[in-house]
Amino acid sequence: MLLKIALVLVAAVVLFLGYVATRDGSFVYERSGIIKASPEQIFPYISQFKLGGQWSPYEKDIEMPKTYGGTDGAVGSWMEFGPSKSGSGRIEILEVSPNEMVRLSLHMTAPFEAKNVVIYKLTPEAEGTRFSWTMEGHGGFLGKLMTTLIDCEKMVSGQFNEGIQNLKILIESQKHTK
Repeated sequence: MLLKIALVLVAAVVLFLGYVATRDGSFVYERSGIIKASPEQIFPYISQFKLGGQWSPYEKDIEMPKTYGGTDGAVGSWMEFGPSKSGSGRIEILEVSPNEMVRLSLHMTAPFEAKNVVIYKLTPEAEGTRFSWTMEGHGGFLGKLMTTLIDCEKMVSGQFNEGIQNLKILIESQKHTK
């Protein structure tokens, strides 16, 4: 009897892992919000790592070790971070279009290995500027397994929404103090 139960459990695990293997490992998470300011007022905060720490939900841990290299805000500049609650890794600027877009390479080393692309985009609109935050990549088998077990879209989008709100509050409060 125990052998039959064990065989059924092994078969269920094999079927589950087979299902996970057939899933698409690519992902794109994107959120956006309107900030009542010009792209020129917002851009330094999305292009400079040291200013990004003022709004990023991933930098809440003020004890998180950070090391910077290159000219902050320029292609090739980077920030290494961790270990911390947010993990460890390196983020590097790949492309900059002033007052429009920043494309970054995010290489996480902990809590697990991941290589993703992050894009910050600013689009002028009648009521201000739309700030869009996108992350895309391929999670491999581990990523497929995680997205099968947990709603990564919900988790990441919640963090993106928090960051967008933080940036909105930061920028809009500066407008009133000037």
